[in-house]
Amino acid sequence: MNRQNLLDQLDVSRETMQRLEVFEQVFLKWNQKINLVSRASLNELWTRHIIDSIQVYRLAPRSPQWVDLGSGGGFPGLIIAILAAEDAPDMTIRLIESDQRKSAFLRTAARECGVKVDVLSQRIEKADPQKTPVLSARALADLNTLLGFTHRHLEIDGVALFPKGVTWKKELEEARRHWRFDAEPITSLTEPEAVILKIQEVASV
Repeated sequence: MNRQNLLDQLDVSRETMQRLEVFEQVFLKWNQKINLVSRASLNELWTRHIIDSIQVYRLAPRSPQWVDLGSGGGFPGLIIAILAAEDAPDMTIRLIESDQRKSAFLRTAARECGVKVDVLSQRIEKADPQKTPVLSARALADLNTLLGFTHRHLEIDGVALFPKGVTWKKELEEARRHWRFDAEPITSLTEPEAVILKIQEVASV
């Protein structure tokens, strides 16, 4: 499926598309300096990174707050902020990123795109518990590690959304040795063997 078909399927408006194109320009400029993603994946910036992040947003319940862990190059956190600017303008979006240069990028890109985010430049395990209803992280850590972060930062009835690649079943099996949780795998639109794991009710074993 090509880029435009995916964007149409995900119901991306013209206004949001304009913001995404601004983000693309800022991202490409900064990526030359601080290597936000590998050069090999730049050719797939829209499908592999931007559209992949849009589908995470579309799977989440409506919420007053969203926390994205290890936001790095803005995926999915800053893309979520761009989408929310139009259809959930009152939602508070917090991006936790310990790398100072990446934090600077996130603040700059948000400003250029005209969206509001709160960038917290701290290590995830050191940040105050966020008690957020929605949590996300992409390409950050294995599921077992992510569930530790989830246990710290997600509110009791909250939902965590984690895009995972072809090894997701193995990660799920390993994580169940240490955690009790509900997991719904949703097939990715951009990669048939990948999923977005919708996680709830996390508790340690």
